[in-house]
Amino acid sequence: MLSETKLNVLKQISEDLSRDEAIWASGYLAGIAGVTSLIAALPPQQLNNSTQNAVKKITLAYGTETGNSKKLATALAGIVKKKGLQVKLADLSQYKPKDLAKEEFFFIVISTQGEGEPPALAKKFYDYIHENEIDLSGLKYGVLALGDSSYPLFCQTGEDVDLRFEILGAQRIIPIRKCDIDYEQEASHWIEHVVETVNKNADQSSKNAATPKVSTGRKKYQGKVSAIINLNDITSEKETYHIEIETEEALAYQPGAALGIIPFNSKSVVDEIITLTGIDSQKQIQTAKVTASVEELLHKHLNISYLLKSVVAQYAKITGHSIPEVRLSLLDLLRIYPVKNADEFEEIIQIVTAQAPRLYSISSSLEAHGDTEIHITVAKSEFFIDHQKHNGLCSGFLSEFKEGEEVEFYIQDAGHFKLPEADKDIIMIGPGTGIAPFRSFLWERDATGAEGRNWLFFGDRNFVSDFLYQAELQDFLKTGSLTHLDLAFSRDTNEKVYVQHRLEQKAQEVFYWLEGGASVYVCGAKEPMARDVEQTLLTIIQNEGKRSKEDAVNYLEEMELDGRYAKDVY
Repeated sequence: MLSETKLNVLKQISEDLSRDEAIWASGYLAGIAGVTSLIAALPPQQLNNSTQNAVKKITLAYGTETGNSKKLATALAGIVKKKGLQVKLADLSQYKPKDLAKEEFFFIVISTQGEGEPPALAKKFYDYIHENEIDLSGLKYGVLALGDSSYPLFCQTGEDVDLRFEILGAQRIIPIRKCDIDYEQEASHWIEHVVETVNKNADQSSKNAATPKVSTGRKKYQGKVSAIINLNDITSEKETYHIEIETEEALAYQPGAALGIIPFNSKSVVDEIITLTGIDSQKQIQTAKVTASVEELLHKHLNISYLLKSVVAQYAKITGHSIPEVRLSLLDLLRIYPVKNADEFEEIIQIVTAQAPRLYSISSSLEAHGDTEIHITVAKSEFFIDHQKHNGLCSGFLSEFKEGEEVEFYIQDAGHFKLPEADKDIIMIGPGTGIAPFRSFLWERDATGAEGRNWLFFGDRNFVSDFLYQAELQDFLKTGSLTHLDLAFSRDTNEKVYVQHRLEQKAQEVFYWLEGGASVYVCGAKEPMARDVEQTLLTIIQNEGKRSKEDAVNYLEEMELDGRYAKDVY
C-alpha cells in the first residue's frame, strides 16, 4: 500500500521509537486516517508469552447517558480480547457496587452531564461509592473520562470517581485520561496502556491453570436474594424472573449445573388446614425424615399441594371415606372428605410424602460472577382449575421473594450437560427459560477466553416483550463472544416460527459446524420443542450429509455417545 520510498522513511523513523512513542504514533496515524474503527488505531502485535500462558481478566464498566460510553466501551472490550486479555463488560446501571471488593482489575469509561453530574444511569453507582466506606484495597483501577471542554466542569464525574476510588484504598495503575468530544485517538492510547499495565501487574498466581470447582454431594447452602427482576415487558402474558442469590460461603459448580430448592407451602393454606382439623399447630410430630411442629411440617417439609394417588388411597383407608382414584391437594381432600378429629389427622401427616426439590438450571458462571453469587431463571407457572387461577408451587414461591430474604439450596452437578474443551465450537438451542444454562455457558466462555465459537438459537412469543437477556446477548455479539444469534418469535409473524425453523433455514452452516466437531445442546420443553429440534437435526444430517435416514440416526447417536449432543429437557 505504501511506495518503497515512503516505506523506507517509515521504517527509519520507527526503528528509533520507544514503546510509548510507538503507541502514540499508531494513534496519531489512525487519527489522520479518520479512525473509522478503534481497532485500526491498534496495529496487530504478537501476544507476549506471559499473556498467552496466563489468562488475565479485567472488568470494563461504562456509565452512559447518550450511549457514547457504552459504544466506546464495547469497542474497547473487543480490542482487549484481541490483545489476549479476558474482559467482562459491565453497565454501571446494573452493576452491584458491593462486588467491587471482589474485582482485581476494574476500568471505567464514564461521561459527565450538565454541571459536572454523573449520567442518570450511573448515578446509583456514583452515589453508592461516595456514601459508603468500602474496602477497595485489593482493587487496581483506571478511569477514562468523557466530556465536553466547552463546559466548565470538564470530565468532572470521571475525576470524582477516580479520586473516590483512591480514597477507598484502590490502587490507581494508570492515570485518569480525560477525553473531549473527539475521543477516539485518546481512547486508543488509553486502552493500549491498560493492556500493557495489566500484563505487568497481573498476579503470578494467574499463571497456574484454574481447576474447575465441582460440588461434592448434596451440600446445602444458605443465601440471600440480592436481586429479583421480571425479564418480560409489562405487555407480556408471561412472567420470567432473573433471581440472584448471594452467599457467604464459597460456591462450587460448573456451567450446566442446576440449583435445587425445596419450596415452602403457602402459610394461608397451612393455616386453613390447621383450622379445619383442629390440631395444635405447635405440637411436635416425628416423621420419617424430620421432627418438627405441625405448622413447620406443613409449611416447609411436606408435599400438600398435589398428593399422589397412592397417598389419596391411604387417606381414604384411614378416614373411611369412599374416594375415587384422583390426585388432589391436602386442603381439597380435607374440605371434601374431612377427618374426624385431630388424632386422625396426625395419622394423615405420617402418610404424606416429603416435599420434593425442584431443579433450575444455573444461569451464572463462577468465572464471571464470582463464587459467592449464583443466578437462576424462573418462569412463573400458571394454570386453571375450575376457572380459578393457580401458580406452580416452586415458581410461585420463588417469584414472590423479596430482596434480602433468606433461601436454602443445593447444587446438582452438570453430569452430561457440560461445556466441551475451550477450543471447540458449540451450538445452543434454548427457547424461553431454556436459555438459562446457555447464559452460563456464554459468561463462562467470555470470562475464560475460550477460543471455540458460540452459536445460539433462542425463541419466545414476542420480540418486544419476551426477548430474555436481550442487552447481554447483543453485547456478547458485539464483543465476539457470541458468533451467531438466531431468533424465533412465534407470535410476531402470521405463520408461527420456532427455533427448529431457524435451524432448518441455516441447515448448510449447521451441518458444516457439526462436521467440524461442534457440540449441540438443547434445553427447554421436552414436548414438542426438543422432539421437533431433534427431528430437524436428523433432517439436516440426512439432506446436507447425503445420508440415509438410518445413517442420520446413527450420526446423531454417535454424537451423543461422544458427548457432543446433550439435552436438558423437562
